[in-house]
This record gives sequence, structure tokens and C-alpha cells, in this order.
Amino acid sequence: MAQAYNEAIDAYGENEIPVGAVIVYGEAIIGAAHNRVMALKDPTAHAEILAITQAARKISDWRLNGAKLYVTKEPCPMCSGAVIMARIGEVIYGFRDPKMGCLGGAISLRDLPEVNHRPTIKGDVLREACYGLMRHFFETKRKDS
Repeated sequence: MAQAYNEAIDAYGENEIPVGAVIVYGEAIIGAAHNRVMALKDPTAHAEILAITQAARKISDWRLNGAKLYVTKEPCPMCSGAVIMARIGEVIYGFRDPKMGCLGGAISLRDLPEVNHRPTIKGDVLREACYGLMRHFFETKRKDS
């Protein structure tokens, strides 16, 4: 999770919403990214999506069975769907998102009756640091506007 937090700090430095993600397979990091929506002008350039793409390329398979995703904020609907589609085994996140989180915060896509993959979820890992960085980012944005 520390590496995902460092990715979030990189996003913050690039004026992106500070979310970082790291995918671990076995003992190796196979994907690491931070939000790049603004830089790439791409609404799908979330940290999780970019890390999943890297990981799939690294192992030459779209199925990331047994992989763990560490992410600083609970994934949104798009990213939660990508986690399920990629068959990621476990998601460890920093803090819950009650507005847009889709692995238990606002809703849980993994709990839909017909879903064929249900990753294990663990939240509140480095919660204070991850949430604090996000809170500071938006407080600064509000002051600047």
C-alpha cells in the first residue's frame, strides 16, 4: 500500500486526483500507476485501469487470477467492473468512497447475484494517510477557485 500511496502523491504533484494503484502477483509488482485523466484527456485513465493494463501486458494474460490490487481509494463503478472482469483476487484499499465506491461504499458490484467473480475486499489500509491526501487536494482546489 505504501507504493500505491507514493503513486497517489505523484498524481497530486501532476494536479490529478490523488489516487494510486499497484498490482502484485506473487511477490512481484506487475502494474503501478496513478490517475492520468487530465494529462491524457481520457476519462478512463484511472489509476486502477492503467495498472490493470500494465499487469495484463506484463503476464501476457487478461486474467489476473491471484493478483492483489492495492489502491488508495475504493474503486469507482468503472474500476470495480474492471477488477471483476480481470479476475483480480483481492482488492486492498485505503478508504471507502460512500458516493462512488462500488466494492461496498455506495454499492457492491461483487455482490450482484450473477457475477462470476468475487474478489476479496479489505479496506481502511493506510486510511488516514490516503484520505488526508485526498482531503488536502480538494481543500486546496476549493481555495484556488
